[in-house]
Amino acid sequence: MKYITLITIIIFTLSNAIAQRAPAKEITLSGKVQDKSGGVPLEYATITLTSVAPPNEVTGGITNFDGDFSFQAPAGVYDIKVEFISFEPYELKAQKLFKNTSLGTIALEISAATLEEVTVIAEKTTVEYKLDKQIYNVGKDLTVSGASVSDVLDNVPSVSVDVEGNVALRGNDDVRILINGKPSGLIGLSGTEALRQLPAESIERVEVITSPSARYDAEGSAGILNIILRRSKLQGLNGAVTANIGNFGTGGLSGNVNYRTGDFNIFATGGYNIRGSEGNSLNSRIDGENTLLEQADFNRERGGLTANLGVEYYLNDNTSVTVATVIRDSNNENGSVNNITQTNDGVLIESQRLAPETEEDNTKQLSLNFDKRWENDGNLSIEFQYEDSQEREFTDISNTTFNANLPIELETNETLEDQTRLFAQVDFVQPLGDNARFEAGYRGNLSELDTKFTVFDNVVDDDNPNGDFLINTDLTNSLIYKEDIHALYTQYGSKINKFNFLLGLRMEYTDIEIDQQTTSDFNSRDFTNFFPTVNLNYELNEKETISLGYNRRIRRPRGFFLNPFPSRTSATNFFQGNPNLNPSLSNGLDFGYLNRVSKSVTLNGSIFFRRSEDIFQFVFLDTGQTTLVNGVEENVLTRTPINLSRNDRIGAEATLTYSPTKKWRINANVNVFNSDTVGEFEGIDYGATNFTWTARLNNKYTLPGSIDWQTRVNYRGPTVNAQSESDGIFSADFAFSKDLFKERASLALNIRDIFNSRIRRSTVAFPFPGESEFQFRERSINLSFTYRFNQKKKREREGGYGGGDEEFEG
Repeated sequence: MKYITLITIIIFTLSNAIAQRAPAKEITLSGKVQDKSGGVPLEYATITLTSVAPPNEVTGGITNFDGDFSFQAPAGVYDIKVEFISFEPYELKAQKLFKNTSLGTIALEISAATLEEVTVIAEKTTVEYKLDKQIYNVGKDLTVSGASVSDVLDNVPSVSVDVEGNVALRGNDDVRILINGKPSGLIGLSGTEALRQLPAESIERVEVITSPSARYDAEGSAGILNIILRRSKLQGLNGAVTANIGNFGTGGLSGNVNYRTGDFNIFATGGYNIRGSEGNSLNSRIDGENTLLEQADFNRERGGLTANLGVEYYLNDNTSVTVATVIRDSNNENGSVNNITQTNDGVLIESQRLAPETEEDNTKQLSLNFDKRWENDGNLSIEFQYEDSQEREFTDISNTTFNANLPIELETNETLEDQTRLFAQVDFVQPLGDNARFEAGYRGNLSELDTKFTVFDNVVDDDNPNGDFLINTDLTNSLIYKEDIHALYTQYGSKINKFNFLLGLRMEYTDIEIDQQTTSDFNSRDFTNFFPTVNLNYELNEKETISLGYNRRIRRPRGFFLNPFPSRTSATNFFQGNPNLNPSLSNGLDFGYLNRVSKSVTLNGSIFFRRSEDIFQFVFLDTGQTTLVNGVEENVLTRTPINLSRNDRIGAEATLTYSPTKKWRINANVNVFNSDTVGEFEGIDYGATNFTWTARLNNKYTLPGSIDWQTRVNYRGPTVNAQSESDGIFSADFAFSKDLFKERASLALNIRDIFNSRIRRSTVAFPFPGESEFQFRERSINLSFTYRFNQKKKREREGGYGGGDEEFEG
């Protein structure tokens, strides 16, 4: 609440500052803007007034549906500029506006230089290609209307999201996810769950960066996904609101709004959503003559508020200060019913395990940004960010045996997590002539995570003969994990004729403390690493470009991976961290090819190789212990991360964008890779070779009646590791959309996993043979309605955080 109050005070104070310096007299400026060739009114044309005396005072307005505009401005002398996408601007210099004035009808002429681009803008594809990244425009994808950011990422070429919500890039799950180019509280403590709650309507685009430059964190061997939030800079009030409803109790309201007046731009994105889902799983295990079968059904409901609020103040045309706050407050309820069937020496035992869970997540983040630009894209950016996050999870477990004379087993688990993070960043860019630039910067990321896990149960033993509810000291523990990362970087880039290069070096110092308070185990470690980056590209001709990228990356183990205290995931399965786990370093090469074959065809491909040392591998170990499950002794397994010696990953990727007609657009992506892992642990060879592939097809067609129809088909090939094999997964999504009220609104129907086939099926060979199935979410249906006010439906990509079109931005 204190962050909302702070933002309100800032906005109120700055607004009063404008009011105090504005002249008392105001005039009204009016007129009409239309297309010169056909006399068609131009909606959303912008009228900008720049004062001559005093200089740099800026105000303005926007045309309505009929091309008319009328707005008030302080009396004075102004340069007037009227603009519309792909039209030549209309300018009037030093106009004396001391009384109400009508400019009459202003006819704009289409720009000869952009005449051919008008169709491209109106029919802009979902995916854009840069030499160092792919840009996925969220607003162009019907299948994510009313959905979550997790659903958005699953539609991005090169990116996949498995049935448990884990994000991977080119099959590698070590992905760094940023919001507006930096870590954010919107990701939360458990990134998977947070991404499933953020509304898709709050984001503008996703940047996929597979060969990051030295400017970015070295974390994430697969690369970086940079999520850019919506933020407009149009004059006046504009925005959009989306309401959605779906099966499993899904529903919500989300949107974005901007208000630009004079030197201030106030922006907000977010919403309140309830997302319901149902899923199921099946696990079987064979141990000699004994078998164990678990069938579970899940019912989940995630509800919560997410918001990003801020105000940007323009000190002058080239300098701005932005204050923003992020708020995330969610409440989740998960119910699971697990039916267990056991056979022990031919005796059948059936039981049921209930595990209702509630979770409360809260994040507050406050950021301050100073940005100054000068000629030839020179820039100084300074940012500070403070974040405070809490997560509270409560689970009540009961186990009932139906055909055995055993008492009902009861257990309550509490997990309390508190994290604070301080973030600081300075970036400096200095142009050197017309075709070169120098960059340098610092980034500090200091975090502390306090985790308390408490277990209460009613186990009857010599110390508790009456079965009272007591704390289980064998499972209860407390961990404090601190991680400080300081980084310095520099890079130099230049263009020589058709050849571009960007060379960089990043240094990161990491200081880690692991304080296991329950067992009084304390470990501290620090290490310094250097990360060189090389990005080269050459323009073969106007249509074809080739690129070569090299980078060194790191994957650091986090607190959960390092906590040596065992935590129970079920009666027979534990997870135990490894405090001796080392960071994994990798070196990668990426050779890219981009061919803009024609206006309707673009081909983008790459061949990539990455070698990772000391990779993380999760292994199941037989503890040699047993536990009673419904009166039957079962082996206890521990899942723990270890360092294996090496992983080599080589692959190729191709993406094709094709528009046969203005009404039909196709985007296809294929990714083929081979992963070869080498290493052994405790005399057991965990080496494995996994050749697999993924394919994605997006097809969008405009049906009669101006109804847009989009189909997305996705296939993930089979996977293999040292202990299990998983089958391929096929899924398909359908979506239909219809514009209403002269394109001011849209109605969309979205069906995800229409064949209900997104199920992971695996066969386990070690340490005990068995099979498993898991379906996180069954087929879902969603209906959404979007209304836009003073906002174009099909607009050019606007400026915002972390954006830009430099050849080697990332």
